[in-house]
Amino acid sequence: MIAVNTTRSTAAVFAGLALALGLIAAPLRCGAQVSSYGDKIAGENTGDQLPTVLQKVQVTQQLNAQLPLDAAFVDDTGIPIKLGKYFDGKHPAVVTTVYYNCPMLCSEEMDGLTSALEMVHLVPGKDFQIVIISIDPSETPQLAAQKKEFYLKRYGHPETAGGWHYLTGKQPAIDAVTKAVGFGYVRVPGPDGRLTQFAHASSIELATPQGKLAQYYLGVEYSPKDLLLGLIDASGNKIGSPVANILTYCYHYDPQTNKHSLIVVRAVQLGGMVTVASLGSFMFLMFRRDVQLGRKQDTSQPSKKKTGEMDKG
Repeated sequence: MIAVNTTRSTAAVFAGLALALGLIAAPLRCGAQVSSYGDKIAGENTGDQLPTVLQKVQVTQQLNAQLPLDAAFVDDTGIPIKLGKYFDGKHPAVVTTVYYNCPMLCSEEMDGLTSALEMVHLVPGKDFQIVIISIDPSETPQLAAQKKEFYLKRYGHPETAGGWHYLTGKQPAIDAVTKAVGFGYVRVPGPDGRLTQFAHASSIELATPQGKLAQYYLGVEYSPKDLLLGLIDASGNKIGSPVANILTYCYHYDPQTNKHSLIVVRAVQLGGMVTVASLGSFMFLMFRRDVQLGRKQDTSQPSKKKTGEMDKG
């Protein structure tokens, strides 16, 4: 009986460690994704101070602010539209600002949003709208259509295509939206030294049917429960409360050293290392306890051979 309990406890420890490593590996995939693009090199972070370029990269939560409904964009089919088209006075919307050629964080954000929506029992296009706006004026409707196709396929419900809107536009319209949302970003040089990338943070916003900002969600992973409740509140024109302003940044590229300082998952990595260290200590204590119990059992009970000899007597 002792041996069975020991095996189960050890198995439980390994199961817990495997689960923790899996959770830790999920955010670390972001770092692996970065290194796979071109010849980028992951550089070291220099202290806790943000680089100068990132000091302007903030998300200022401007709850109850009105989105510019007259801002002109082009949808993923190439048709000119105004932002107000997606606010009918009856249904809320999920709004986010990204750029489609982003080599790292935007895809993580869209992955997180899509995964959360898979578990939200509301239907895009029927119960709410999804509005994704590119901050890069050079991006095209064709690129937007590709992104829509990719994430719609991942979402698994092609019948909801009418509720997903990937927009591109010119700088004045982009500026009007980012100013209303409080989304700060800075154009930065890519590996070739050209200003082809953006330093930015990650967030999604919920807007009321009238286009007023009702809730912010920061980071790249979103609680389906919170998202559902937020959409329900936004549909009733309820304005939420500010959330903890813990930002997830894209990255900072230094063209002089050809290095990227990865700020995206630094805090998560630290937490992951602490978790692994704690589990390692726990495993050591469990193994030592199991060994002590096994030795104690061996010394306190007679062996089967001796028991048999006693029975013969």
